[in-house]
Amino acid sequence: MFASRVTARGFSLIELVMVVVIIGIIGAVAVPRLSRGSAGAEEAALAQDLAILTQAVELYKVEHLGKPPTTKAQLIKPTDEAGNTSNTQVYPYIYGPYLLKVPSLPIGTNKGESDITTTGNPGDTSGAGWWVDPDTGDVRANAPDSDLTTEGVQINTIKGGQFK
Repeated sequence: MFASRVTARGFSLIELVMVVVIIGIIGAVAVPRLSRGSAGAEEAALAQDLAILTQAVELYKVEHLGKPPTTKAQLIKPTDEAGNTSNTQVYPYIYGPYLLKVPSLPIGTNKGESDITTTGNPGDTSGAGWWVDPDTGDVRANAPDSDLTTEGVQINTIKGGQFK
């Protein structure tokens, strides 16, 4: 009987190290690009939400003697001319609703908040995602000055969905 000898050849240590190095290089290039992509998506969502809210606030002002809304409820429920809200759209609550729901702030310290504040300056009040200027109706992200876009712009300075 003849015994045949089979030699099994595996990967050498150098080959394994080269594969790990190549995977590391690919990861070093891909991960930062993916994280920038998500930041860009959040900024695009912010611009879109600001445009939608600005349009709703402008329509509210037209129907309420030039006064902007001061609460989230005034945008999502029927209102009367004075801005009082109701759960049903019966006289005198004939205006609105202007939105089905107020979007949540997609970026920054107050990310996920959808309430509206009109006090102080943007970022002064926690727990609210949006700040509406009580005089002009300008809508901005309710975020502190330290919340910046990837280009270094304060997100609370962006108005109406337009990046400066």
